[in-house]
Amino acid sequence: MIDDPESADALDPGTDSGAREPAQPARARAGRRPRGQDRPQRPWARPRTTRRLAAVGVVLLAAIGFLLYKGLTSALVYFKTANEAIAARSQLGDSTFQLEGVVLKGTVRQLGGGRVAFTVAEGGAEIPVVNDGEPPELFGPGIAVVVVGHFVGSTNDFASDQVLVKHSQQYIAAHPTRVTVPAQYTGGTVG
Repeated sequence: MIDDPESADALDPGTDSGAREPAQPARARAGRRPRGQDRPQRPWARPRTTRRLAAVGVVLLAAIGFLLYKGLTSALVYFKTANEAIAARSQLGDSTFQLEGVVLKGTVRQLGGGRVAFTVAEGGAEIPVVNDGEPPELFGPGIAVVVVGHFVGSTNDFASDQVLVKHSQQYIAAHPTRVTVPAQYTGGTVG
């Protein structure tokens, strides 16, 4: 005699061959939907996700646009001769630009703390400049310079933080329409 009743049924030719009902998954027994049935769609789920992605995209595009704008506008520095700068004084306001001219004789003064005051001239216009920082070695009266800075308030005084020295004879010869050497320097050597 066999101790296992299931085995006994399997040996008995008159009974079912031991086929059993398939066991239900644990989730189905716990009151959940069987795996084959999908959950009902939440109609608000997809548009909500799409709106979130669109909002993130708009914020990213705005940030990239802002960074490009700031990078390009801060890198843009206008170039003006002394004469052009005086003529466009109201449009320039306090924006940073490059001012070109020749340093006038007798105007260079050391102010201390690395600051230098001088006047640049071109085409009959004269602009007083105060530069923060040591100018290059070649800097001096009669030298063509480009200073980077801005006008101070509503005056024609120019505050600079950088002086670029041009080799006067070579530069003026190469750009005769840009810089006019003042009359007091035409008789002597410049540069």
